[in-house]
Amino acid sequence: MIVFELFLAVLIAMMAIMTVAWFVQRAARDGGWTDVFWTFGAGTCLAAAALAPIPGDHLLPARQGLVAAMVGAWSLRLGLHIRARVLQGPEDARYAGFRRDWGEAFNRRMWSVMLPQAPAAALLSPSIILAARTGGPLNLRDGLALLLFLACLAGESLADRQLRRFKATPGSHGKVCDVGLWAWSRHPNYFFEAALWLAYPVIALNPARLESALSLVAPVVMFITVRFLSGVPPLETAMLRSRGEAYRDYQARVSIFIPRPPRRSTRPHGA
Repeated sequence: MIVFELFLAVLIAMMAIMTVAWFVQRAARDGGWTDVFWTFGAGTCLAAAALAPIPGDHLLPARQGLVAAMVGAWSLRLGLHIRARVLQGPEDARYAGFRRDWGEAFNRRMWSVMLPQAPAAALLSPSIILAARTGGPLNLRDGLALLLFLACLAGESLADRQLRRFKATPGSHGKVCDVGLWAWSRHPNYFFEAALWLAYPVIALNPARLESALSLVAPVVMFITVRFLSGVPPLETAMLRSRGEAYRDYQARVSIFIPRPPRRSTRPHGA
């Protein structure tokens, strides 16, 4: 089955990429390189999987090109953003927290953080492959998927820009960003990142093709990863450690993930 074969190819390639990433983050003493290598590596591998030749097709089907372009746009935007953050700022709060908590065992224990990201990337591949290999000409569903993808990409980009501007504002050090999208969600960038992957099932799902249900794997994996594993939880812990009561007040007012109007804080001032 071509989906399984391409899944294995992505898995093997990503294991090699994350191994290289481990050596790079160790030499640079910055765990943030983990995310740079994962994003660019996953984008390259998944786009290649989308473009894998289909027997009998002598020309590249338009849908394969569309899906590969979507994956490439996601990877390029996010990868460049993370790379700039790694080069220009301090170590990501999650990895800085690991370094502080693990001490001399940091690099050894980073294996347990980095290597599982290879199968995580591979698990995204069925959604990409099934969307790319959906038969027929481009149609309304492709257009809806593209609109969803672009809306989420724009939302994530806006959240990143708002946080970057807040951090560059004089006097913002030690404060909590609660402006723009960050007034509606404590992690709007992660929300849009997870929602973005729903674009591929929009293309691929077909009641007549039972295997098309596998296209739901990517949004489910991404949601679980950013909401419950390597995204929100360690960042919440790091922010509570660095911002204290200010972040607890922010938690009382603002949704942790899905954007919604902020609540009025019930915490007494100075508590």
